[in-house]
Amino acid sequence: MPMPAHEIEALIKTAFPDAEVVLTLLAADNDHYQAVVTSAAFKGKSRVTQHQMVYAALKGKMGGDLHALMLTTVAKGP
Repeated sequence: MPMPAHEIEALIKTAFPDAEVVLTLLAADNDHYQAVVTSAAFKGKSRVTQHQMVYAALKGKMGGDLHALMLTTVAKGP
């Protein structure tokens, strides 16, 4: 079953309350998204670790309910 954008955003914001999340639907199937997630939680972490943190926030839905996510993470802060 496809995953609507508001559910993806809610899961990410639960894990990263300060996050700015910009989601773009890439196909009209609620299954392929592009996400830009900005959070202070990413500061000092490698890009791989940042992405792993977002995937963990999705609580196992990646690859199931959510088929594809083109992810960009940005560390917020000075």
